[in-house]
Amino acid sequence: MSNKYRSSAKCIPVEQSAGMVLAHDMTEIRPGEFKGPAFKKGQIISEKDIPHLRRIGKENLYVLELEPGEVHEDDAAIRLCQALAGPGIQFDPHPSEGKISLKAAHSGLLKVDVQALLELNCIPDICCSSRHGNCFVQAGETLASIRAIPLIIDESVLNQAVAAAEQASGLFSVKPLARPRTGLLITGNEVYSGLIEDRFAPIIKKKLEFFDCEMTEPVFTPDDKPQLVEKLQHILAGAVELLIVAGGMSVDPDDITRVAIAEAGAEDVVYGTPVLPGAMFLYGRFGQVPVLGLPACVLFYKTTVFDLILPRVLAGEPITRRDMAALAHGGLCLNCERCRFPLCPFGK
Repeated sequence: MSNKYRSSAKCIPVEQSAGMVLAHDMTEIRPGEFKGPAFKKGQIISEKDIPHLRRIGKENLYVLELEPGEVHEDDAAIRLCQALAGPGIQFDPHPSEGKISLKAAHSGLLKVDVQALLELNCIPDICCSSRHGNCFVQAGETLASIRAIPLIIDESVLNQAVAAAEQASGLFSVKPLARPRTGLLITGNEVYSGLIEDRFAPIIKKKLEFFDCEMTEPVFTPDDKPQLVEKLQHILAGAVELLIVAGGMSVDPDDITRVAIAEAGAEDVVYGTPVLPGAMFLYGRFGQVPVLGLPACVLFYKTTVFDLILPRVLAGEPITRRDMAALAHGGLCLNCERCRFPLCPFGK
C-alpha cells in the first residue's frame, strides 16, 4: 500500500477495546427503526459496550493516533465547509459520521459553481454532492453534503481541495430574492373586446404571490402596435420594478407584442428558448426594469419556462442568449399527469 493511503489508526480486536477511545462514529442500522451512530467518536468503550458492538457486526475497532501530515475526517469536513460556503450558506460545525451538510441561511436562489464542483470532486478522497443550481430554496433546506472519504486524509490532499474551493470564492451561495412591484399587460383582441375571459392574470398573480411580489391592476390592450407601445410606457411610468406582458408572442400576423416591446425601448431582448413548454418566451430590459413576455403555454401547463426564469430575475440576474441556450439540457417537460415540479428533472 502506498504512503498516500497509509493510516496511523490502530486496529484492535473488540474484546480488547475496554478503556479505549473510539477513533470514529460507529453506525447502527435497524431496518425500519433506526440508522445512526450507536457509538460516537471520542467515546470510551466499557466492558458492557462490547456485546453491543458485536451485535452491530464489529469484531475490530480503530483507535486513532494521528501523525504529522494526517487529518481526521471530521476536521477535514469542517475545513472544506469553511472554504465552500459562500453568502447565504450556513452549517453546523459538528460532523456526523464525518459528514457536514450546507444549508440555506435564508430563502433565495441557489447558485453552484458547477465547473469548480467538478474539479473539486476530481481530487482523490474528497466527496461533495449538491442539489442543482438556479433553483429556489427555502431557509434551512439542505443544499450540499461534504466529507472526506477515508477516516484519515493526507493533509496535502486536503489543502489542495481547500485551495480549489477558495479559488471559487464560495462554491455555493444563496442569493436573496427581491419582491418587485410588478406591472402586467395582457394583449389580444379577443380579451380586450370581451369575447373571452382573461385567464392570464389569475395564474400570474398566484405565481408572483408565492414570492411575495405585489402585482398592479392588469392593463388590457388589443393587438395594435401603437396602443401596445403606449400602454407599455404608461405602465413603466407607474414606477413598476418588473413588467410582465402576456399574449401575442407567437408568429401569427396579429402577434406583434415582441415588436412593440422592442419599439417601446427594450434592450437586450432575447426571444425564443429551447424549453418546452415555453419556446416563444421573451426577456428584455427597460433600463433597470426586466420585461418578461409570456406565451400562451402559461395558460395550459402548470410549469413552463416562466417558472425557471422568474426566480433568477427576482435574484437580480440578467438573462442572456447563452443563459437561455443552457436551459436546453433538462428543458423538456414530461407533462406528467401529476405535476411534481420542482421535484422533477425539468430545468435541471
